[in-house]
Amino acid sequence: MADLFSLIVLFEEFYTVLCFVFPETTAKTKRKKTVTLPFFPSFVACAKERHLRANDREFNLSFKYANNAIKTSKYNVFTFLPLNLFEQFQRLANAYFVFLLILQLIPQISSLSWFTTVVPLLLVLSMTLAKDLSDDITRHKNDKQVNNRKVELLINGELKSEKWMNVQVGDIVKLENNEFVTADLLLLSSSEPLNLIYIETAELDGTLIKYTISILYISGEVRCEPPNNRLDKFTGTLTVGGETFSLDNERILLRGCTLRNSDWCFGLVVFGGPDTKLMQNSGKSIFKRTSIDHLMNFLVMFIFGFLAFMCTILSIGNGIWEYQEGNSFISFLPRADGANASLSAFLTFWSYVIILNTVVPISLYVSVEILRLGNSYFIDWDRKMYHVKSDTPAQARTTTLNEELGQIKYIFSDKTGTLTQNIMTFNRCSINGKSYGEVVDFAGQRVEVTEKTEKVDFSWNSLADPKFCFHDHKLVEVVKSGSPEVQAFFRLLALCHTVMPEEKTEGELFYQAQSPDEGALVTAARNFGFVFRSRTPETISLVEMGVPTTYELLAVLDFNNVRKRMSVIVRNPEGKLTLYCKGADTIIFERLHPLSSKLMEVTTEHLNEYAGEGLRTLALAYKDLDEDKFEEWKKRHHEASTSLEDREAKLDAIYEEIEKDLLLLGASAVEDKLQDGVPQTIEQLAKADIKIWVLTGDKQETAENIGYSCNMLREEMKEIFIVASNTAEEVREELVNARKKMSPESGDEPPIEKSRFLGKKSQVVEDEKVDGEYGLVINGHSLAFALQKDMQLELLRTACMCQTVICCRVTPLQKAQVVELVKKHKKAVTLAIGDGANDVSMIKTAHIGVGISGQEGMQAVLSSDFSFAQFRYLQRLLLVHGRWSYLRMCKFLRYFFYKNFTFTFVHFWYGFFCGFSAQTVYDEWFITLYNLVYTALPVIGLSLFDQDVNDRWSFQYPQLYAPGQLNQYFSKMAFARILLHSCYSSLILFFVPWAAMCDTVRDDGKDIADYQSFALLAQTCLLIAVSVQLGLDTYYWTAVNQFFLWGSLSVYFAVTFTMYSNGMYLIFTSSFPFIGTARNSLNQPNMWLTIFLTTILCILPVVAKRFLFIQLKPAINDKVRHKVRQAKAVPLPPPRKFPQRRISTRRSGYAFSHARGYGDLVTSGRFLHKDYFYHYFVSLLRLVNSSSHCKLHGKEQPAKSSKRL
Repeated sequence: MADLFSLIVLFEEFYTVLCFVFPETTAKTKRKKTVTLPFFPSFVACAKERHLRANDREFNLSFKYANNAIKTSKYNVFTFLPLNLFEQFQRLANAYFVFLLILQLIPQISSLSWFTTVVPLLLVLSMTLAKDLSDDITRHKNDKQVNNRKVELLINGELKSEKWMNVQVGDIVKLENNEFVTADLLLLSSSEPLNLIYIETAELDGTLIKYTISILYISGEVRCEPPNNRLDKFTGTLTVGGETFSLDNERILLRGCTLRNSDWCFGLVVFGGPDTKLMQNSGKSIFKRTSIDHLMNFLVMFIFGFLAFMCTILSIGNGIWEYQEGNSFISFLPRADGANASLSAFLTFWSYVIILNTVVPISLYVSVEILRLGNSYFIDWDRKMYHVKSDTPAQARTTTLNEELGQIKYIFSDKTGTLTQNIMTFNRCSINGKSYGEVVDFAGQRVEVTEKTEKVDFSWNSLADPKFCFHDHKLVEVVKSGSPEVQAFFRLLALCHTVMPEEKTEGELFYQAQSPDEGALVTAARNFGFVFRSRTPETISLVEMGVPTTYELLAVLDFNNVRKRMSVIVRNPEGKLTLYCKGADTIIFERLHPLSSKLMEVTTEHLNEYAGEGLRTLALAYKDLDEDKFEEWKKRHHEASTSLEDREAKLDAIYEEIEKDLLLLGASAVEDKLQDGVPQTIEQLAKADIKIWVLTGDKQETAENIGYSCNMLREEMKEIFIVASNTAEEVREELVNARKKMSPESGDEPPIEKSRFLGKKSQVVEDEKVDGEYGLVINGHSLAFALQKDMQLELLRTACMCQTVICCRVTPLQKAQVVELVKKHKKAVTLAIGDGANDVSMIKTAHIGVGISGQEGMQAVLSSDFSFAQFRYLQRLLLVHGRWSYLRMCKFLRYFFYKNFTFTFVHFWYGFFCGFSAQTVYDEWFITLYNLVYTALPVIGLSLFDQDVNDRWSFQYPQLYAPGQLNQYFSKMAFARILLHSCYSSLILFFVPWAAMCDTVRDDGKDIADYQSFALLAQTCLLIAVSVQLGLDTYYWTAVNQFFLWGSLSVYFAVTFTMYSNGMYLIFTSSFPFIGTARNSLNQPNMWLTIFLTTILCILPVVAKRFLFIQLKPAINDKVRHKVRQAKAVPLPPPRKFPQRRISTRRSGYAFSHARGYGDLVTSGRFLHKDYFYHYFVSLLRLVNSSSHCKLHGKEQPAKSSKRL
């Protein structure tokens, strides 16, 4: 009968696959009938539903569904030049310089040659074109790499290799182990027992391994929801030869997942490319600009207004002068016909617009691009951010955001793969009142476990996992000695679980676990001599200390979030009935027999110690059962399991009856391993007053555990608020109550300040004072309510009062919404860091996006602005590179505006002495070369190499980071001070040389008070004064700085003497009129005395101010630099801190973090051999091709015996 049933099932499945491959030939052979599978949501068709047929490209292409190609590049060959130039001319300064060029081509206006504007403009446009071209070529290469990945498609009954980009909706795809999922697939078949599939979804929701159930009843037609971004939801129907089945998320493989521990699977493409849920969650690429860029735009607008103001004053002066004095000069300065004072004033206005354009020099933007590019290379070349194991250097993927790294206030971090290594390890255990796992020396002192610590030798166990590490030799000795309590402990771990084993070769075991915690515990039991070898629905086979033993599995009492425990009832070979139970200690302890009370007290102390170390704990207990009572319980259990009403409640009550009077065995402790240096990095960033929020798709318990492990959550905190409500009203109430507890004086209305931060008008929620430290944990369901428009400010107020915020079970879209909320309503710069595709949306949304180039693909890295291999490198990126970049950029801008305003103001003062005639005070070649040659390299040297303190001192004093968050180094107020300083310097640089040359003669009695000599003296005084000012601004001198500074001054004098020589005058008479001026003027002592005097007068106020401020009101970097000077040596790297032992009453039980288990599947009897479906699929393909040579793996698959797992 069983064989007949198997034959019927095989025929039915063979027929449905035939329907799948030839949908049109069999669609009408059955009367249409709808069947709803248990617990599947029904699908309601809508106008926008997706309709597709398997292996029918002609039908599917008629709907014009998107193919599987993705595109992240911005340009192509034809659009690059026009589109890029259009984007560049949207920058106000570039458009301004084109306007200036047009003015310079008008002879009546221009007093400068056209090349003074064209050469710098072309240089800026060319550099930006080259940089954008390089960036887009990289994006094209990345797109090409992804789109050209190979995948096998089932086409006309044969498997053919095809590129990802050519995959269409409706195609059947074959995936193999460790391959990325090509598109959003409807899972059709798999190689695994129970027809499950194991996928790693860490890129999507933070889960390491989860099960997805495949469809055995496959068909040729699917109707489903339109593309959307809901990762946890899918609704559709599957038509099987006239029958219709409901589909849900359990049957869908999403792009971005990875197939794990499964040989192969087949899937039907439902969504491709931009329609996949991964890409729908990626969000749009945002053109990111720094806060300094936005401030610069404001300042440029102000400068334009200021320029117009100066030109207006000078043009009015010209009009008055022409009206009062102009007639006296008509004889040798004749006017054109129709010209008068008003026309002269109008033309003079535009002439001064050209002359005074240096207040917004185009070389500023050239220098900014060079500076940012140089600092990006420093990040790329930093060996201390290079990860040797993965051969991964740090990379600045965007070169325009470096200085923003020095202003971060909020960091939004993913958990899985970013803070953790995705590895669970069995670390400690308590058995019969004794704690194991701690390593001590001969004196009994605790020793830190490192890679050099001696490991336990498990060579005595031929089935041990070679990757398993344990360091306490005492536990192995106790196991070998035959201690009944210890052996019962590991026997429980080997029996009480839902892990599925796979033994591909003799002795080579692989475990597929619903949770990595379970996998770690079963692996621990395996290494200590209790090897879980195989299972059937009725039995569990172990190898106990080398002896094969089979237990009869009578019942699995599955766990859920309410029970927080799991039990199995087994019969050993001697016929003895035993219940084994594991779960949260608070749950287990309530059900213990009074005989275990003393042991419970000792075990509680051990649990407190484990919890203090951030380990995830479980309590283990057992109970021997009476045969007659069990049979009676079994009958009632059957009645409850078949009840049509309140089945879950009745089963829980039946479980409660038998899970009592347990005897305690001990407790286990598993570590969710953090990446190296994560706690230290978080501690350093907290000292820099950077707030870290964790946004993860993981379960609440898991997220809390990591929060405690990283010291983000601490028991010393006054309170940690948990928001996990099911209605909007409850969420609001919990948020308000939390806020009132933290700040009873806070009002109902948020303190809002209208601001224009980063160039956008917004309502900024001000920080509110809080006494003490608090934490906030909120789940995704509650977060969805809290992010509603009428509640989001309440969420923001409450969250920003807390030292730590953890959002768990959040979707990628919610991550982006949280980041956007902080961006919009806090005057702060944000950074998002993650390693998976689920982090792409928040990486794109934040001001700065950082990708961890780990083991989960490159989706986050491709969307990021900066990338590296380990979270710990973040502190170097921010506290060193970011702080230096911000400091250098601010110094650069302050100095650049100073030297150019000083240069321009001298022109302004000269206008009052030249009849407002738009005559330049400097030589025309000096005007052209001032920003491009004479002052370009020194300021670039300052901006690339300067540092107030080195990297060691930066780590020693993270507080040095604070000025960047407060915009102290460059702001509107700092710009106003620069304006006043420039005004003062220009007065000195004009009037001191003017007074010195007025009625002055040479040593031989000849007059030198001519225009050319004055111009030479003024420009020489200017260049030397601004060079000395740069020297005062330089903290860190290098050979490059020295060369640039002295080299530029040398070039100035060399060029000056050359251009003012007789030879240049004879060759280009009109272009070089200053013949002999240099040698006649600069050989006079009074000229050099004037230069010295002007330089001293220019820098005197700066030196005096700095001296007073350092003495009376020193800044944080002044204090640290003083300590650096006093220190005899560079501080050593901080020693690796040995974690202090602490006691915690908080439990980190892994049972809390699970959804309902797969106990029903394990005992359901629906086990299939792993190659069963594969073989009948091969048979079908052979039938389709009328050939016996259909090869799925490159060779014909031999028939195998159908044996149970």
